Amino acid sequence: MITIRINGKKYDMKKYLFGILVCVLTGCYQHNIGVDTNQALEYCSTQIDRALDALKDSTSNYDYTMEPRNILQGDTVWNCRKASAEEWCSGFWPGVLWMDYISLQKRGACAEEIAKVKHVAEGYTNALAFLATQPAYDHDLGFLVINSFLKGYEATGNEAYKQTALAAADTLATLFNEKVGTILSWPRHVKDYGGHNTIMDNMINLELLFWADKMRTQPAEHRLYDIAIRHADTTMKNHFRKDGSCYHVALYDTLSGKFIKGITHQGYADYSMWSRGQSWAIYGYTMVYRYTQEKRFLDFAQKVTDIYLKRLKETSDDWVPIWDMDDPRGKAAPKDASAACVVASALLELSQYVDQTKGKEYHRVAVNMLRDLSSDKYQSREKNVAFLLHSTGHHPAGTEIDTSIIYADYYYIEALLRLALEENKV
Repeated sequence: MITIRINGKKYDMKKYLFGILVCVLTGCYQHNIGVDTNQALEYCSTQIDRALDALKDSTSNYDYTMEPRNILQGDTVWNCRKASAEEWCSGFWPGVLWMDYISLQKRGACAEEIAKVKHVAEGYTNALAFLATQPAYDHDLGFLVINSFLKGYEATGNEAYKQTALAAADTLATLFNEKVGTILSWPRHVKDYGGHNTIMDNMINLELLFWADKMRTQPAEHRLYDIAIRHADTTMKNHFRKDGSCYHVALYDTLSGKFIKGITHQGYADYSMWSRGQSWAIYGYTMVYRYTQEKRFLDFAQKVTDIYLKRLKETSDDWVPIWDMDDPRGKAAPKDASAACVVASALLELSQYVDQTKGKEYHRVAVNMLRDLSSDKYQSREKNVAFLLHSTGHHPAGTEIDTSIIYADYYYIEALLRLALEENKV
């Protein structure tokens, strides 16, 4: 095999030249789609290489129990946190590695590079296997497992990953409150809030339940599927304002199940549109439609998308939102690239389900988002080893404001890979 090296990565020369020829013949270059996905995915691979070098200890090994979380302003490498049920971001880094593993395979990287990424992806994923054998700490069990074990299973077909995810799905279901009709998000905050709390982020975790139901040949009366449907319907009924914008938190009476009120936790105010919260709604209801094919969920996915896009145009000078669209500072408020990444990935999928006219518009918007995110304004490049700058984590708490955050990188590479596969570019 003859190999060539580009930006430090080895490629099979025959496959690389064939890929260029295909692009020339099919016209799949940047001016046709707005973002060069091959270039962007190659950039991600380069940044991952740099990050992995920085994560090695003095003996050139990795502490797989320490998962990347953020890179604050002035830092250049990932700040890591101990992999645990309490650290909700622990699954994102393994997921990034699994998607890079798929990307490298599709782009014809050399076997050495592919094997390296697979090896470290396995290490960081296996560090979370304990989640399958302990009670649920909170709803984030979904994030932890979907982003690591489901991505790993998708990439490798590893039966152990499947079994871990199935066990975790059963554990997540233990947080479901039958009278309320939703999964309890934060058991530790029931007393603080005075009731059963469900946050918008929880919509993402329903995928673990839907997936588990699909994987089992004889699920017990489709219990996990029913829980996911009930949660989605209850959330749709109580968690949104008339215009389709969402509260971050919905509070319910634990005993009666009655909806009490909607409030914020990470947004600007109870009445405001917290950008990432709305992005979870867009991604969540798109995913629910994928598994159910129920028209009410498709209609609702469009409703929550359309208000997001309307407000985005009013409050931002590009396709990346400010952290909360009701921040009185307006365009001067901190950005949240992570929200743009979540929405871009969701819209690439949603565009396939709606009518042709709307589908083209959603697709165009998603590409515009990825184009802006891939610019020198948002890519970290030499500033640090992450993919992106300018995300906002918990603004009210004053943490992770205008930083690089691992979940932004996760949804960025997911969206890029979706677009590249769609356009037959990898």
